[in-house]
Amino acid sequence: MVAKALGRPWPLRTALAVQLAGVLAVTLLPGDAGLQGWQCDTGAPSHLFTSAGYLLNIALFAPAGFLAVQLFRRPVTVAAAGAVLSAAIELAQSAAPLGRSCSVTDLAANATGAVAGSLAGTLWLWLRHTPPRRPLRDLLGGVALAAVGATAVTAVFHSRVTGVDVVALDEQRRDLVESSVEASEWLTAAAEGIYGSGTEVTGSATEKNGDRMKITVDTNRGSVSGWWPDKELVSASSSNRGGGAGSLSEEQVADAADTFARRWVPQYAAGREPTIRSVQDGPTRTYRVTYRPPPTGGTTRMRLALTVDVTAGDGPRTGTGTSTRVTGFSVGRAGEPVPSGRP
Repeated sequence: MVAKALGRPWPLRTALAVQLAGVLAVTLLPGDAGLQGWQCDTGAPSHLFTSAGYLLNIALFAPAGFLAVQLFRRPVTVAAAGAVLSAAIELAQSAAPLGRSCSVTDLAANATGAVAGSLAGTLWLWLRHTPPRRPLRDLLGGVALAAVGATAVTAVFHSRVTGVDVVALDEQRRDLVESSVEASEWLTAAAEGIYGSGTEVTGSATEKNGDRMKITVDTNRGSVSGWWPDKELVSASSSNRGGGAGSLSEEQVADAADTFARRWVPQYAAGREPTIRSVQDGPTRTYRVTYRPPPTGGTTRMRLALTVDVTAGDGPRTGTGTSTRVTGFSVGRAGEPVPSGRP
């Protein structure tokens, strides 16, 4: 077939060579985008005929298909060769550090262009009363080439290439950003509720754990942490930890802790008896209140620890007046020791 093509007019051969060189230049010259090595976007082909980028891909391969049909007069073989060439280019983009992105949708667009060009070339042959050469042989050869090419490409993809869905990843990133904003707004509102008016956020941090995110918000009065999207607070710690002088009765401490717990972390206090102990003696007294789950039964095997002292400035509000305040709390597993510093 190549030997016969060499006997065709040189302008046609030159035009096809230039077109193929242009295809390789556009698709394989280094760029500034791309996935990691041996990765390919395997998302389902979409928007082939509505996206400007994919329409350009179709337009890039169509002239080569048209010219090749004029040169070889084997439209089925040309269409199959165009599809195989497209797959080879996508594999090269995946394997080589070119800064290009391998994409199944690009492959589909390129192959569509090659097939469209072959169909246009076939129509042009018939209009010129020059039918394709040996149609049956062309059909069998084209089908065989397509089958061998598809088998080889599939084998390489399965053995070497890691598939990723870029659209799905982009949606996940966008959802994560939106969720982070919502989570920060929720935790900021919780911080204002805990520490009172005048609380200002100074920073935040996000830690992803599976389908959940642990958000920590730092404010001018302390920090607050919680799980999103559960909207479950897990800790708070006042930056002003200097309590006022004096001591509190056990009833005052229990009342302050119970009021705070019922408002902010009721699931860890309901139905549990608190244990109270003094953790700092002297002119200023600090008390640790711990709610532990029962030894048996219950579905929540988590303990709640709160620190209570005499009011002396800003701190998490208890709602029991100005004599007591909760300076922090933490939620942990029932078997874990309560932290000796911040709860």
